[in-house]
Order: sequence, then structure tokens, then C-alpha cells
Amino acid sequence: MPTRILVPFLLLLVAACQWNAGSGKLPLEANAHPAPPESSAPAPAAFTDADFANHVATLKSAMRKKLAGARSRTKVADFSFVIQAPFVVIGDESKEVVAEHAVATVKWAVDRLKQDFFQRDPNEILDIWLFKDSTSYEKHAALFFGDKPTTPYGYYSPAHKALIMNISTGGGTLVHEIVHPFMEANFPACPPWLNEGLGSLYEQCGDADGHIHGFTNWRLPGLQRAIKSKAVPSFRELTALDSNAFYNEDKGVNYAQARYLCYYLQQKNLLVKFYREFHARQKDDPSGFKTLQQVLGETDMDAFKVRWEEFVLGLRQGYEVTVN
Repeated sequence: MPTRILVPFLLLLVAACQWNAGSGKLPLEANAHPAPPESSAPAPAAFTDADFANHVATLKSAMRKKLAGARSRTKVADFSFVIQAPFVVIGDESKEVVAEHAVATVKWAVDRLKQDFFQRDPNEILDIWLFKDSTSYEKHAALFFGDKPTTPYGYYSPAHKALIMNISTGGGTLVHEIVHPFMEANFPACPPWLNEGLGSLYEQCGDADGHIHGFTNWRLPGLQRAIKSKAVPSFRELTALDSNAFYNEDKGVNYAQARYLCYYLQQKNLLVKFYREFHARQKDDPSGFKTLQQVLGETDMDAFKVRWEEFVLGLRQGYEVTVN
């Protein structure tokens, strides 16, 4: 009997995305998720209630200065503040609504990401800003951070130690962006293909046997078109891309290929194993390509790419999501 995957309501609201049903799914193994790998660096001390209280007080003071300087009618009192360790969640909606986002999306994702991938929390208290609509998002990104967003959904700003979201587009981008500060704290040498591949995998996700599970999403049709056009690079090329090349050269194909490589590994119960083995041997394999070969058990990666492309072309988008 297929097992229905129950998805938190907030994760259903991803703009431009539909639920997808993939083919060739394998059952999740009950014991396929040992503890996350330990970092060689000492873990930072957990933040106390006083640390969070001081952080919120400092944040409110900075907001007052920004608002006064801009002569804005907006007041600090228009925002709700919810502590959801290791984050402070700030939103321009009621405390109840912001708290719901904090628990149903932020806590839900953090608990599951830490369960399978990440041992360490970010080294500093980070802010998650949830703006209620596109007007608020664009206005306050400019006012508080001096940013003009390049995406309508949201982004992570390491410089501002903040995740800045248009929450009206749903929780998917928020889960994607939560991956990045955890990757930064746990695997700082992670190449962009895996950082964005894992983040993108979870921009459409739910729960499977208590673990986070990515589903097919809106990136699939573009990748299928690229495969048919023979525009998808080899996996050796993908994994070797530095940040400049990954983000600026064929960005859409790079994101989609990385996502559906992670999706394939997930469906074969190899994603967690790959992450942990790559994390352990990254100094000797900075791109992850050799570890990928080893975990897949492949000697001919060109032949594997042909099979992977057939797998991707067999996937489809839809609303019925099951693990067979």
C-alpha cells in the first residue's frame, strides 16, 4: 500500500509550484538515517533566553532608527517577534500568524534538517523576516536592508544575517533558504551545486516517515526541455562549477540539474549517505564528483547521465504525492 505523505499547510503555498508525482520511487528505509556528521570545530554554546531578548531589543532599536530616518508611517509595533531558536522570526502580521509560520514551517524544517544533515546551529542568531505581501516585501527590503530583491519569493542575506521573505508566496522558498545558513555553519566548503541542489530540493517538500522529503516541482519542465535539447552539462562539469559560473552561466539549468540529482539520490535512499561521505572527505574531493561516483557505484558517469536523464524525463508534475 502506498504511504500518503502529509505536508504542512504552509508548505503547500509555493508560488508557481504544483504538487508532483515522480516515477521509480523506492521505499524509505527505516534505518537509513544515522546521526549527522560531527564537525571538527567545537559547537558554539546554545543561545540563552537573555541572548534572544538582547537580540530582539537591539533589533527593535535599529528598526526605530531606520523608520525615523525614512520618516515612515510604519512603526515597530506593527511587527510581531517570535523566538524560534536558532532564529528570531519577525513579521508584519499578527503574533498568532507569525507564530504559526514559526512553528509549522521554521521549526518543522529545522528539526528535520538537523535530524538528517546538520549537527550545528548557525553561529549567530539570525533573523527571518516574513513580509505579508509583495508590496511590504519590496518596501521593507529597501528600507531595512537597502536591497532591491531580484526574486519575488525571498532570499538569504549573509551580510545582514537575515532571511528575507515574501511569505504570501508560501513557505517553500523559506525552507530552501533555511538550508543555506545551516550549510554555512556545518559545511562551509560545500560547493554551490550541492548547497543550491539541497535547498532547491526542499522548496517543495513534506514529511515521509518523520523525515524531510522533496517532491518534484516547477523546475522539472525546464530541465526536461534542456535534456531534450541536449543542453545539460555532464555531472563532472556541474560539480566543478564555482559560484560565479553556477549563478551566472545557465543558472536555471544549473539549479534544476543540481536539484534533480539530489532528488534522484533521495529516491534511491542515497542522499543522506552521499552528504555525509562527501562532508567527511571534502578536502580530498572538493567538488564531490568522486564521492558521487562511489556512492552511486558508477564507473561510467556519462552512461549514468543517460539513465538519469531517462529517469527525469519519466517524472511528472501533479497533486497526488505518494511514496511507493
